[in-house]
Amino acid sequence: MLSLEDVTATYRGGAGAHHLDLLISPGEIVALVGLNGAGKTTLMRLALGMLRPQTGVVRVLGHCVDTIPDRMWRDVGHLVEAPLAYPELTVRDNLRIACLLQGADPQAVAGSLARWNLEHLAGRRFRRLSLGNRQRVGLAGALQHHPRLIVLDEPSNALDPAGVITLRDLLSQRARHGAAVLVSSHHLDEVARIADRILVMNAGSLVGELDPHGTDLERRFFETVRLDDAARDPHQGEPS
Repeated sequence: MLSLEDVTATYRGGAGAHHLDLLISPGEIVALVGLNGAGKTTLMRLALGMLRPQTGVVRVLGHCVDTIPDRMWRDVGHLVEAPLAYPELTVRDNLRIACLLQGADPQAVAGSLARWNLEHLAGRRFRRLSLGNRQRVGLAGALQHHPRLIVLDEPSNALDPAGVITLRDLLSQRARHGAAVLVSSHHLDEVARIADRILVMNAGSLVGELDPHGTDLERRFFETVRLDDAARDPHQGEPS
């Protein structure tokens, strides 16, 4: 459903992503965790063709991202960095437009409004929403067409507990129906509830994997990052 094969994309100064290898199969939820600046968003932008690699190959739904037919992007749902919405349009109109762009039935909007507790805000302009409700609209638009591949960058940001539960349930449901899910998060305990694998990213590279069913995930995460930092700089932590 999604693969990155020895993918590298660097910015000026050397930051970015380096030699990434990733494979996500149908029905699998993969969580991506890392400190700020680790490269998680860069990886997701590469996976969606928003950023092109200098080396390596990205494949989406079995097609190279450079040549995937436009119609197949309708099978992808994503939210990276900020919700895609027209600020002057209402919540309902934004979700309807999302359906049309994705080739889905606009009647799905009613279910999205109910599922995400947005019915009372359906006629409000997007720009007048709180951050949490903007995130709800973005997630509703990304998921209401039942995509086969889902890529979400920090989707629980600004969500209240009810929104987090809705998100968790929807991702688990889509995976049970065969969708592949890639989700980044700072909340280890939260992603561990639904993830089949948790990948650790540091300094632009995938450096380890955590067992979602293991104990003391936070300690093991920081230890993985520490060991990778030490391998990159053997003198790190020595007195000056």
